[in-house]
Amino acid sequence: MMRVLAMLVCMAAAMLAFHPARAQTQVQVTDTWPAGDTVTLGQNQSFYLHLHYTSEQPVHIWARPYFQGKPAKAGSNPSRVYPAGSGEALGWFFLFDPGTQVDEVRISAGDGSYNRTPVVATYPVSITGGDEPVQDTPQPAWLAALRAADKAAQDADYHRTMNTPPSAGEIALFNGFMLAMVAFGLLSFAWPAWGLWRWRDGWRIAAALPILVMGFVVLRIVVDTARDPTSHNLWPFEIVMWGVLGCGWMMALALARKLAGAGRAS
Repeated sequence: MMRVLAMLVCMAAAMLAFHPARAQTQVQVTDTWPAGDTVTLGQNQSFYLHLHYTSEQPVHIWARPYFQGKPAKAGSNPSRVYPAGSGEALGWFFLFDPGTQVDEVRISAGDGSYNRTPVVATYPVSITGGDEPVQDTPQPAWLAALRAADKAAQDADYHRTMNTPPSAGEIALFNGFMLAMVAFGLLSFAWPAWGLWRWRDGWRIAAALPILVMGFVVLRIVVDTARDPTSHNLWPFEIVMWGVLGCGWMMALALARKLAGAGRAS
């Protein structure tokens, strides 16, 4: 038995030894803007990194600031998919508050998942967020070129998405959501209205609460969108959310009435 186990271990080790390892993506920082090892950013100013990468497969690349080993309070760049091979990439971030400090930038590359997006490079730099207006200095040519390339890639992705017809699953999901929105919206009015008609005393007052809340939500959406059409772009989700809460409230009331024996008295 031990001999068989030893043979299996040797075979597994041999397979791992001859299995071709996937080369890790390599990224180097070739330039920054603002330039320098010690930088104070202006108000709402971003820090840009000119990156050169080499990868055997398409890859996303992110640049995230850190201070004393912890993530800095900052927003960092989204990443488009960079093609396999070698090329240039753009990383950037901005600091949320004046006085925020950065002592290194960690550059990660991969598919965006936790286990397959390792840190592939670090860039030591001292950055402090300031509150002074940004000085009007010309940007380097590489920054303008890479920002234009990112913009072109985003536009191409948008047009490709808009020109791709939805799948049957996506249509079914959308229709199901719209039906759920209508169902919860109607139920959040109908169920409490039934409670107002059938119940008595404090139970009737409690049943009126979901109607009042949903009425307020709908009125607020109508008034706000009349002032600003973009103020409630996600209003269907608001209807569903409050509808679910209203139905949950009525379900709790029905259970409480049953436990209290109020249903037999009405």
